[in-house]
Amino acid sequence: MSRHEIFTNLVSSEEELREMLGSPGKLAAHKTIRFLDEHCRNFIAKSPFLVIATADAGGSCDASPRGDAPGFVHVVDEKHLVIPERQGNRKFDSLLNILANPNVGLFFMIPGLGETLRINGRGYVIKDNGMLEGMTVQGKTPLVGIGIEVEECYIHCAKAIKRSELWQPSTWLTQMQLPSIPHMLAAHIQIPDEVITPEDVEKSLEESYTKRLY
Repeated sequence: MSRHEIFTNLVSSEEELREMLGSPGKLAAHKTIRFLDEHCRNFIAKSPFLVIATADAGGSCDASPRGDAPGFVHVVDEKHLVIPERQGNRKFDSLLNILANPNVGLFFMIPGLGETLRINGRGYVIKDNGMLEGMTVQGKTPLVGIGIEVEECYIHCAKAIKRSELWQPSTWLTQMQLPSIPHMLAAHIQIPDEVITPEDVEKSLEESYTKRLY
């Protein structure tokens, strides 16, 4: 079944979209800069979390989180920054995409702040020891990092954060209300001739979080 059998009333051009929703205001249309100024550097230095968006050679997209202590992203100069590649699941979705298609988008967040920082540019998988040694944590130096050549920087307004009440603890679910990740993963993992239980997943996650965080 193709998507057009489900989504039958589509917007098909920018002209149609603009006619329905309008054009950006003066401030929004002129807020993009092409380099990391002191304000962007300060934002990055205080951010413990980002999402990196990548796509492979065919255009299939991926968005992946990166997080660590505030300042974990190293600003090299006004046009370049480096994200350390910590231990993960070894699928390397972002890295493999960058090797095939260097176009990337970054989305930096600071807890408690509604506005976010967006950066677009070109990504590189780097193994520069001089840069990566400065990102050592708990005695572990990342073997590779993601180098970003900055092309666009701009602040994204807080409307989405305000509408979602993301930073309002009073809106957060209780522990009992949260989705059970072990049950979700056990249902998703398909290994021939092997049954994976929620208990198996919970044990694996706990070991990963306690022994392989860096």
